[in-house]
Amino acid sequence: MKRNMRRTLGLALLAGLVFPAYGADARLQAIQADPAAVQAAVEAGRKASFFCANCHGDNGVSRLPEVPNLAGQNPAYLLEQIRKFGSGQRKDEFMQGLIKVLKDEEKIQIALFYAGQQPTPGQQEAAPVAAGRQVYVKLCARCHGDQARGNETIPRLAGQHPVYLNRSITRYRDKTGERLDPQMSSAVAPLKNEDIKAVAAYLNTLP
Repeated sequence: MKRNMRRTLGLALLAGLVFPAYGADARLQAIQADPAAVQAAVEAGRKASFFCANCHGDNGVSRLPEVPNLAGQNPAYLLEQIRKFGSGQRKDEFMQGLIKVLKDEEKIQIALFYAGQQPTPGQQEAAPVAAGRQVYVKLCARCHGDQARGNETIPRLAGQHPVYLNRSITRYRDKTGERLDPQMSSAVAPLKNEDIKAVAAYLNTLP
């Protein structure tokens, strides 16, 4: 028992040295490796995200059509977006102000909480969904995945609000300065307004 206690203490001390050196990503990975730690982090994240619920919903399904759903997003992706808002790399005064009050551990907990929530797909008319699927397969699937669920560096699009998707894709296409990603701007450059609406409708229906 003493040996196990010394080993646990040693690991805890090592964690304290490693996490500051490698940052939040290492801390996130360490928590994900322990189911009990994940459960505790999710519960803590539920409490820490109380102010997020006003826009993003209690369980990460947005209450506002122009605000993204966070439910089901990859936690590493969410954590990186939190970092970008906090550093000013992503511009939004409201988000930046909220994130500045969060502790590092709370950011990880919130990311894990939302990642563990269930997205809610919508219902759309058949014709635009079919047209949108063709656009998605041609232009988007190679990065966002066949089911549009993204990964650690690319966002999940499945189940997102059509209004949010339409606005975001249009900003990439039109290079308004609010969405800066040369690869995305290049990919969506040929899309007409009706194409964007169709792909947004298709993505909204995906689970």
